[in-house]
Amino acid sequence: MDENLLRDLTPGVIAVLVRRGADFAAAEDAVQDALVEALRVWPAGAPRDPKGWLVTVAWRRFLDAARADTARRRREDLVEEEPEPGPVPGSDDTLRLYFLCAHPSLTPSSAVALTLRAVGGLTTRQIARAYLVPEATMAQRISRAKRTVSGVRLDRPGDLSTVLRVLYLVFNEGYSGEVDLAAEAVRLTRRLAASVDHPEVAGLLALMLLHHARRAGRTAPDGSLVPLAEQDRSRWDTEAITEGVEILQGALARDRLGQFQAQAAVAALHADAATAEETDWTQIVEWYDELARLTDSPVVRLNRAVAVGEADGPRAGLAALAELDEGLPRHTAAAAYLHERAGDPATAARLYAEAARKASNLAERDHLTRRAARLNALLPR
Repeated sequence: MDENLLRDLTPGVIAVLVRRGADFAAAEDAVQDALVEALRVWPAGAPRDPKGWLVTVAWRRFLDAARADTARRRREDLVEEEPEPGPVPGSDDTLRLYFLCAHPSLTPSSAVALTLRAVGGLTTRQIARAYLVPEATMAQRISRAKRTVSGVRLDRPGDLSTVLRVLYLVFNEGYSGEVDLAAEAVRLTRRLAASVDHPEVAGLLALMLLHHARRAGRTAPDGSLVPLAEQDRSRWDTEAITEGVEILQGALARDRLGQFQAQAAVAALHADAATAEETDWTQIVEWYDELARLTDSPVVRLNRAVAVGEADGPRAGLAALAELDEGLPRHTAAAAYLHERAGDPATAARLYAEAARKASNLAERDHLTRRAARLNALLPR
């Protein structure tokens, strides 16, 4: 039994049922029933047309449920409209599901969960474990999301930027337990890129590949964070870097710059440097200037300030940082780093300790605490 095949086929089968007239929630439930049936009977002999088999079984499950529904007249019409058995059209309707699961009426967390369930083919239990929440909690979240989009008809082009934001959120969740959400986000974005010829889709895929390529170097054997400048670059995935750079170059050549392409360009410059000292910080600052123009994001300006500190010296970086709101996430950590670079260990140690208290996760808190302790140990007693 090839479970990866079932996961790949799931969104297309749901989309076929939706196109035939099933609402999203009912279609998703019917497909889940069909997947259970496949797990039961396929080991004895898989069908020649797996997708067609799933569509047939899921449609019958939907009709069985529809006959018992109170809106009997409409359901009977659907029974009369059942297509004749035969091969399923080769067109891929998965893109419709991307837009449906990333509908603006959903909260970001609900959109991510629904995308992982309907497009990614993950079970509710897998998604719950990845998010470290009880399965019942995740089931309620997905059920609410399904109800929200059940009445939505995609009779107009969906918002691609919303789909990309949802996939980016999935990627940033990283990984936990049996489901690697970063790898899952790469897989889903690859499938989107195969359906949509758009430079920002390519830009997001390149960005994910370039960041994911550095994953092995991000943590030490004891689980502690390793800053980019201190990472063992021989542990980076060179094949993923090469692929990411090639995809990015193809996207940039189309001269329709977007924020994901610009972010990928920054990541590519880091990946291209054989050592931290060889990083082209001047170009990175220029790309952050482009990003700031595209997004007007204070977080982008914070990252730019750190890059300025590398390109033009820590004092210049601190001057750029002073123009930003001190309440920004990681503002204190950036200030600590730049003060350390500027030769002010006492201020840096104090700021690292303050940043550790504000850290949003344990790994980051431990990293900042260690930085503060290291500098405090160097101060005169």
